Amino acid sequence: MALLSEPIDSLVEKVKRGAVSAEELTRASLAAIDAGAALGAFLNVAHEQALAAARRVDEKRANGEPLGALAGIPVAVKDALATVDLPTTAASKILLRKLGTSLDPADGYRSPYDATVVARLRDADAIIVGKTNMDEFAMGSSNENSAFFPAKNPRDPSRTPGGSSGGSAVAVAAGMTPLAIGSDTGGSIRQPASLTGVVGVKPTYGRVSRFGLFAFASSLDQVGVFSHDVAGSARALAVIAGHDPRDATSSKAPMPMLEDLGDLRGLRVGVVRELMQEGVEPGVKAAVLASLAKLEAAGATLVDLSLPNARLAVASYYVIATAEASSNLARYDGVRFGLREHERGAPLADLYKKTRGKGFGTEVKRRILLGTFVLSAGYYDAYYVRAQRARALIRRDFDAAFAIADVVVSPTSPTVAWKLCERNEDPLAMYLADICTLPASLAGLPALSLPCGVAEPKGGGPALPVGLQLMAPHDAEASLFGVARAVEAALRA
Repeated sequence: MALLSEPIDSLVEKVKRGAVSAEELTRASLAAIDAGAALGAFLNVAHEQALAAARRVDEKRANGEPLGALAGIPVAVKDALATVDLPTTAASKILLRKLGTSLDPADGYRSPYDATVVARLRDADAIIVGKTNMDEFAMGSSNENSAFFPAKNPRDPSRTPGGSSGGSAVAVAAGMTPLAIGSDTGGSIRQPASLTGVVGVKPTYGRVSRFGLFAFASSLDQVGVFSHDVAGSARALAVIAGHDPRDATSSKAPMPMLEDLGDLRGLRVGVVRELMQEGVEPGVKAAVLASLAKLEAAGATLVDLSLPNARLAVASYYVIATAEASSNLARYDGVRFGLREHERGAPLADLYKKTRGKGFGTEVKRRILLGTFVLSAGYYDAYYVRAQRARALIRRDFDAAFAIADVVVSPTSPTVAWKLCERNEDPLAMYLADICTLPASLAGLPALSLPCGVAEPKGGGPALPVGLQLMAPHDAEASLFGVARAVEAALRA
């Protein structure tokens, strides 16, 4: 497990030199996954497939063939991404072939193709070790909406790891894999990264192909990465990023090289006033302020700035995202693939009702209903159009912020990890968990969460991780990673 916690750059170099084999790394990863099964991080584990892929990498090295940028690195992939050799469920009953007395993720949908991200990982000689747990169709902030079982925070298994990419965050935080892939719609990578104490990155919208990603909200969904350090995330993003003609929203902007900032002298760090006030737990605020003091001591200039329309982010997001979800999830009807619940001779409408009624969970149904409502005649202009206008205002706020700051920061999550089941009866409290991450999502900006300290949870208990969120202008991943590496060094000093 200690080996798997080493920096990815170091592990790749060891594999290329033959100091450690890909099979050795993969066996260590699979053993850690099996030992940590109680944390609920994985829905399906690729024992045989992973070892076969690792042996192929070792054979390439032995034959003197060039190895990829992620040679031998075990990778966990969120179960919202299609894979040829493993079932894909999106943590939903509706993608199972049948319902029985118990639900088995191994009975999930079998894709005839790999998602572009998965294909690029394989091409880089990464080893896919399994598919990770998540909130159903990426709808949630705690990983408790999985149709199978919740993932648990390795820092305190009685608490949530966050969501929706909770399983991927747990895989890295618990030392099961050095790298994991997630998706981020409103904070689903950054928030669990914060709650589990790892690095989580959401790139610029369109930077990474969404082909093969099961859609939640198409104008917001973005694939990103988890790792133990900034350099590892940068290496992984360079592998999975790039234009894909199969994704109409895929950006053609070239992925720039990682910038080496060196130190923080002269860097203008904008601190978002609105995201440091109401709703942020005192311990979280204290940890973030202590981190900002370290940045200032290292030479950065702190700039107080305002995103006045950030207050509209939660309302705007839950109109836009649910509207897009109601459209995207219409394809799960029991006719084309996945679950089919019907009786011979029953009307077609009965097939739709029974399949969707039994196949979708409560939160997914809630969001489909909300989305259908805001798109309905008489309400489209009142809700959806106004939400899109608010989104444009948030983008303008960021444009103004980047005129006076090089990078914008805030807490990633307003709280540390909360107890499992604590917010299940209060959807609004759950939605507010993403209040700090939503503005960057609506603006389509690259953002990452970096561990910046710990804080005591509300009600007492062992201190839990706190994340610092860094946001940069569109397509500025290179400078974002450069700043993040310098910040990482300053916080560890």
